[in-house]
Amino acid sequence: MYYASIGMLSIIVHLIINFEAMKVSLQKKADPSRNRYRQFLYAVTIYYITDILWGILYEHRLILLTYIDTTVYFLSMMLSVLLWTRFVVSYLDNKKLFGKVLLGSGWLLMLYQIIVLIINLFDPLVFGFDEQKEYVAGAARFISLGLQMILFFLTSLYALFVAAKTDGAEKEHHRTVGYSGIVMTGFIALQSLYPLLPFYAAGCLLATCMIHSFVYKDETLEYGREIEVAVEKSYRDALTGVKNKLAYLENIVRIEKTIESGQMSEYGVVVFDLNRLKQVNDTQGHDAGDEYIKLASGLICNTYKHSPVYRIGGDEFAVILEGEDYRNRAELMDAFEREVDNNQKTGGVVVSGGMAVYQADKDSGYNDVFKRADRKMYERKKKLHAVAG
Repeated sequence: MYYASIGMLSIIVHLIINFEAMKVSLQKKADPSRNRYRQFLYAVTIYYITDILWGILYEHRLILLTYIDTTVYFLSMMLSVLLWTRFVVSYLDNKKLFGKVLLGSGWLLMLYQIIVLIINLFDPLVFGFDEQKEYVAGAARFISLGLQMILFFLTSLYALFVAAKTDGAEKEHHRTVGYSGIVMTGFIALQSLYPLLPFYAAGCLLATCMIHSFVYKDETLEYGREIEVAVEKSYRDALTGVKNKLAYLENIVRIEKTIESGQMSEYGVVVFDLNRLKQVNDTQGHDAGDEYIKLASGLICNTYKHSPVYRIGGDEFAVILEGEDYRNRAELMDAFEREVDNNQKTGGVVVSGGMAVYQADKDSGYNDVFKRADRKMYERKKKLHAVAG
């Protein structure tokens, strides 16, 4: 039971540590190296199961079942070597001749293992049991383990060679992959010397722990950061850098929910529309029009520094007021209008704005507040047109 207990402990730690890595996701399907690594982890899991069963069955001298399990044990062991090789070559993304040789060698070793196990049914080349039901290791077993050692060692050298040509986090990741293979090489050597001790299981556990701690975890965090950046970009207006209409619509949904749940009771909306944008586009060109939009966006952002600013149309912006900007809304609106009035006199950017606040006893939703702010914005626009003549 001692032998089986080591396997049980190994598979428990293996599943806990590699739970995320073993889950199928669109991200992993899109990343060949992660998909290869996941397949390797599955093969290791199968190996652990056969290793555990071997300890239990052999202890009770259930020879037929032990024989079947041992056959699957050797197949899963060689499968894990093949999948490890595929993972390393894919991870290094190096399609040179040596990588192809390694992959071919992995398939040849798998074919060799299948052939000798078939022969083993008639002649115990790999393993057998004597009259006392004791396990006996055959010559082909040592050859098989020796070939596995060579392949693991070569893939390790390959990873370390590629690491020498890289730098930064990638260099450390490649080194870890290389060192993991060397660990496996050492433990396979011990397994070949001590067939009744679970050295191979311990080697798999150490190697996958190294990959998880120093490669997979780092890359998962990196993927997370990339996703965050991508999401952030998807909520940003490309021209002005303020939030776009998608972000605006999502915030409206949030506001409606928080109002409905009673977690929020006050907010304001300021709606903006650019004056003279069509004139600028017609007389100076669209590049000048884009610059005019950016100047208008900057004017709004400089006034409403504590609230999200959204570009909701070609020349339309909106600000949703909460917190400090909501409390100071009147002063901020006055300051904004004074600056616009001054810009109109000096030829600067002119933006019409209108503000409204949520009234719980009158408004059925955000749209009611927006409509009032929009009407006030158009009243302001008429006044500015009248002054401009």
